[in-house]
Amino acid sequence: MLSRHLLRLSSSSSSSSVHTASHKELVDFCKGELAVIQEAGTFKQERVIEGPQGVEVKVAGFAMPLLNFCANNYLGLSSHPEVIAAGKRALDTHGAGLSSVRFICGTQDIHKELEAKIARFHGREDAILYAACFDANAGIFEQLAGPEDAIISDELNHASIIDGVRLSKAKRLRYKHLDMDDLEKQLKEAQGARRRVIATDGVFSMDGDVAPLREISWLADKYKALLFIDECHATGFFGKTGRGTEEELGLGAKAELINSTLGKALGGAMGGYTTGPKEFIDLLRQRARPYLFSNSLAPPVVGQSIKVMDLLLEDNTFARTLAAKVAQFRTGMKDLGFTVLGHVSHPIAPVFLGDARVASEMASQMLQEGIYVVGFSYPVVPKGKARIRVQLSAAHTKEQVEKAVNAFGRIGKKLGVI
Repeated sequence: MLSRHLLRLSSSSSSSSVHTASHKELVDFCKGELAVIQEAGTFKQERVIEGPQGVEVKVAGFAMPLLNFCANNYLGLSSHPEVIAAGKRALDTHGAGLSSVRFICGTQDIHKELEAKIARFHGREDAILYAACFDANAGIFEQLAGPEDAIISDELNHASIIDGVRLSKAKRLRYKHLDMDDLEKQLKEAQGARRRVIATDGVFSMDGDVAPLREISWLADKYKALLFIDECHATGFFGKTGRGTEEELGLGAKAELINSTLGKALGGAMGGYTTGPKEFIDLLRQRARPYLFSNSLAPPVVGQSIKVMDLLLEDNTFARTLAAKVAQFRTGMKDLGFTVLGHVSHPIAPVFLGDARVASEMASQMLQEGIYVVGFSYPVVPKGKARIRVQLSAAHTKEQVEKAVNAFGRIGKKLGVI
C-alpha cells in the first residue's frame, strides 16, 4: 500500500520541489521571524568584500577602497605574504583536506607541530585543535564539570561559552559583569560542589574591557576553584609579547585552561584550540564531541598558522607596533572630546555615542569618508549605550589612523557629538 502511494507521488511530481503544507508552514514561520528582526532594527546586512582582507578593502558598491577599522585582523596577518606562502606550501605538501576526523586518519605531522607550538606560546603542557573556538568552547565544559560540579560564569561571556556551559550537566551560576563581590557570593554558594570552575573572557569583545584576572585568580585560590579563560580577543597581541591577558596584567600562568582562536589575530582563517595540562588535553581527545565528530583542520590553514606562531615566537614586534597605533587613536579621539570605552591598551576602541540614530548616521557618514566602521545599538548593547566599535590593526599606518581620527572629528562636530 505504502509503496504504491509513493510510486504515485513520484510519477505525479514535477522537477520542482513539492510545496507541502509543512513546507509552507516553515516558510511562513521564517518570514514572520525575519519581519520581527527587521522591525527590531537588528537585521544584519553582509557587505561583500571583493578581494583579500586587509586594512584597505574593496567593498561592493563603493568605487574606492575603504580603510577597514572593523576587523579582528589585529596583527595584520590575514594577508601577510609569508603567511599566504606558508598556506600555499602546505596545500602542495599535505593536500587540500583530510576527509577524516583526527582519530581515524585525519592527524598529520603538521597538526601535531602546530599544537606543540601553541602550547609553547602559552607556556602550557599541550594543546588540541578544533575547527573553531566555538567548537573548543562547546567541547570543554562537558568534560570539565559534571552533575556534582559548578561553573561560575561572567554574565557577559561570549555566546559560545554560554552554549558550552549549557552542554555540561554542572550547576550553572552567573556573576555580574566584572563584579568581584558577586563572584565571591557565587563561589560561596558553590562550596558544596565537588569542583568549582570560574569561566570568563579575558577581553570582552563589545566593550573592549578586561577581566580583573588578579582578583579572579585570588578568589579562585581562596575558594579552591579552577580558572578558565577565553582569549580570542587577546592572543597574539595583548601584553608585551602578545601572550594575552595574563601577561598584560603582569600575572604568570594563572589559568588552568585557555581557549582561543586562529581566526582573529593569528592569521584570521579558521580554527580554535584548548591549551592546558596534558592529561586534560588527552581526555578531550577521547571525549570532546566537536573534536571526535568534526573534520580535521585543513592543511593550508594549519600551515599558515604554523608560520604565524613562528613569527610570534621569534620576535613579536607586531604587538609593539599595534600598541603604538592604539595609543595614537585613543589619544587623538580623547583630545577631540570623544569618550572611548575599553581598556586603554586594547585595540577594541568603542566610540561611545549613546543615541542609536546618531551611531547609525555617523557610521554611514564615515563610510562616505572612506572609513569602514559599524555602529552598534540596542539590543546588541543596552538602550542608550550605542557606539561605533573601532578595531585597530598593527598593519594600519600612522597616516591611516590619523585619517580615521580626523574623519571622526569632522563628522562628530557636524552631528553635535563634540
